[in-house]
Amino acid sequence: MEQKRKLKEKSDKPFAKAAAKYTIYNVHEENELMPFLMKVMNGISRTKVKNLLTNRVILVDNVIVTQYNFRLKPGMKVQISHAKNNREFRNPLLKLVYEDAYLIVVEKKEGLLSVGTESQRERTAQHILNEYVRSEHSGNRIHVVHRLDRETSGLMMYAKDEKTQHTLRDNWHEIVYDRRYVAVVEGSMEEERGIVRSWLTDHKLYVSSSLVDDGGKFSVTHYQTIKRNSRFSLMELHLDTGRKNQIRVHMAQLGHPVVGDSRYGSEIDPLGRLALHAFKLCFTHPVTGERMEFETPYPKSFKDLML
Repeated sequence: MEQKRKLKEKSDKPFAKAAAKYTIYNVHEENELMPFLMKVMNGISRTKVKNLLTNRVILVDNVIVTQYNFRLKPGMKVQISHAKNNREFRNPLLKLVYEDAYLIVVEKKEGLLSVGTESQRERTAQHILNEYVRSEHSGNRIHVVHRLDRETSGLMMYAKDEKTQHTLRDNWHEIVYDRRYVAVVEGSMEEERGIVRSWLTDHKLYVSSSLVDDGGKFSVTHYQTIKRNSRFSLMELHLDTGRKNQIRVHMAQLGHPVVGDSRYGSEIDPLGRLALHAFKLCFTHPVTGERMEFETPYPKSFKDLML
């Protein structure tokens, strides 16, 4: 009896409920994020919605969204975080350029692997981004779409889900309509512009090039000379194909290896890195159909070599 009395007294006492982390709104029809929020939040002003977006407290399907015109689809859920401000992504080796519920665009520094390997799993862009998206929801993870060499810096993207990953991979050449690199190569380039075509074969430790079809993969690189001096040439490169080490092999084939690329014939390394940077990435969004265009400046160290 005494035990029952104590249990009753305990049950009669008020208890603290766990505070909800989000206010959740379900999406029932297609709309843009701004008008959707203004409607469900009792006529909140555009300025206040933009402040919420800037403070990174609006999520769509557990992913922070900062676009006011993000396209919502039926079945999605919009969450308003009760936190004052969500922690912003910061990493010295990786810069967050763009993020939505489907994909993420980053600028990778040289020296960082794009994806994990058996010998290196943690110091990779893939690992860093997985930690970031899992901080919002434990079930989140990123999916690899394409890669940059460890010693190449620049823009690249990852998918947030398998469906988006497969759409991007299976339709890469239709979706990505402009991808460009800048490089500093050895010597003074003879031509203002040109095209390199060859068949590339991956031998794991290096890639070989052949001017005839020897079973390799056909590869096309367009090049334009931006500036030259007696020692170096600053080149802009546009790929029709995206083979492993394609630019590095094609520049070496022209007799002008990328500066710092000892694997393919460079004998000098004034920058302590491979002088190759992916500076432009343009594609049609695989879900919303929007044209997405991202560009970073040429690295200052590349320009300094041309002085």
